[in-house]
Amino acid sequence: MANKEYTYAIGRRKETTAVVKLFGNGSGSFIIKTSNGSTKPLADYFGGNLYLLEAALSPLNTLGADYLKKFDAEIVVNGWGISGQADAIKLGFARALIEWNPDFRPTLKPYGLLKRDPRIKERKKPGLKKARKGPTWSKR
Repeated sequence: MANKEYTYAIGRRKETTAVVKLFGNGSGSFIIKTSNGSTKPLADYFGGNLYLLEAALSPLNTLGADYLKKFDAEIVVNGWGISGQADAIKLGFARALIEWNPDFRPTLKPYGLLKRDPRIKERKKPGLKKARKGPTWSKR
């Protein structure tokens, strides 16, 4: 895959960052590399969680089922939580597809695939146990 032409994009969600390299004229193989150096196919990485796999590949499915076979992808993921990783990969795929062909933008935009979800963990405040949970009040 190293000699092919590719586009890449970065997707983020919560504490997760996904770098998606999208190779043209591919066979539909999606390889994921984790921060510990392991390499797996995308379907094996999410295991039995098919809804996460479908969420990650939703930009390609939105364009049409035949686009799953037109591209290869190499994905590097850093950060915790497979749900956040799936959303980061989804945004990375959508941005890489637009880099590949700007005509895809009107198709992907109505589905909200180009928006970054800005929700992150709220910080812990002084005097509290967590972000909003205070210490237990006792009468005596």
